[in-house]
Amino acid sequence: MTSSRLRKDHGLPGEPRHALLAVPIALIVIVTVVDILAPPSVHLGPFLVAAPAVTASFAGPWTTGCVGALAVLAQAVVAVVRTSLTDLNHTVQLITLILISVFVTFFAYRRERHEKELTQLRSVATAAQEVVLKPLPHRIGPLRIASVYLAAETEAQIGGDLYAAARTAQGTRIIIGDVRGKGLEAIGDAALLLGAFRGAAHRQADLSALVTFLEGTVSSDLDDPTAPEDETEDRGEAFITAAVLDVPDDEPALHLINCGHPPPLLVRGGQVRLLEVHHPAPPLGLTEFVETDLSAETFAFQPGDIVLLYTDGVIEARDRDGTFYPLAERVADKSGKRPDALLAHLCKDLLHHAGGYLDDDAAMVAIERMPGPSRPAEPQGRLREADRAARTRS
Repeated sequence: MTSSRLRKDHGLPGEPRHALLAVPIALIVIVTVVDILAPPSVHLGPFLVAAPAVTASFAGPWTTGCVGALAVLAQAVVAVVRTSLTDLNHTVQLITLILISVFVTFFAYRRERHEKELTQLRSVATAAQEVVLKPLPHRIGPLRIASVYLAAETEAQIGGDLYAAARTAQGTRIIIGDVRGKGLEAIGDAALLLGAFRGAAHRQADLSALVTFLEGTVSSDLDDPTAPEDETEDRGEAFITAAVLDVPDDEPALHLINCGHPPPLLVRGGQVRLLEVHHPAPPLGLTEFVETDLSAETFAFQPGDIVLLYTDGVIEARDRDGTFYPLAERVADKSGKRPDALLAHLCKDLLHHAGGYLDDDAAMVAIERMPGPSRPAEPQGRLREADRAARTRS
């Protein structure tokens, strides 16, 4: 998302706003002319109040104030032409018009300040998204990847859904998750899990060891003794569902540990099936209450296959009739598309199904295995060491 300089008047783009400005000006001209030509018993001056009031609905304080001043001037012209400025009727109309113009100008100023604050919040949210939820690269080793995040909150850019990818010496590891709850706490939990994954994904040789480490990180944060008592009570019910994948470079397969997360979809030859593990693990943060099996299960992942990861905000989106979004059916209809085109179609279709508004955050990651061999990547730690050595030699 790119940022642009704030306009003096907010609410509408330049050309439509200037086109709307013609409405209150035309109203002032028409009322003034008709009021001058009307019989002495007819007074149309009160209609001039509508000009600054209408302007305040789409323009800033300066434009609103100018239109109000123009309306006051028009009322003064009517007073001079018909009687005089000291006439009681016109005097009352002038005073009323001035007061209302001041009021609507002040409200336009308040609205403009509020819009600037919202713009700043959007900028902060965008910066937080770029730091916490880093965009996934389009190509990692033999994989082609596309990702998308749809926040339920109108002004939010990020929430409790998360995804990340990391390279190892043998392949690529990918995580997608969903934090229970919303707001800043959910964002904090998502940042915690993402940081732990990025820091340990290339260090833990075994996928089970990686998930065990992630579980320990989440559980230790939930049991933080320094947290306030009321916050600790709420945090006791917090957890994170997650699916963690390990995709080897030299093996047409993927290894999966599912911690209470919706099962991924595998698209192959126009057919779609769920990758359901036989022994799902409980969500991260709840393993102390449930007997846990963190062993990975293996599924075939051949060149040309696409695996779709998603959060429950996708499959729980409802239409007006309360029908859930049929993700597997919609994926099958567009099974021949590349990951980026597939997600673009699903996003458009999902928002249309939900009436343009989502009740929960939604995230999707599409992964396609490319045909042909790919050179195994160096783990991130080795890459950093090699980079330091090269800089030292130079």
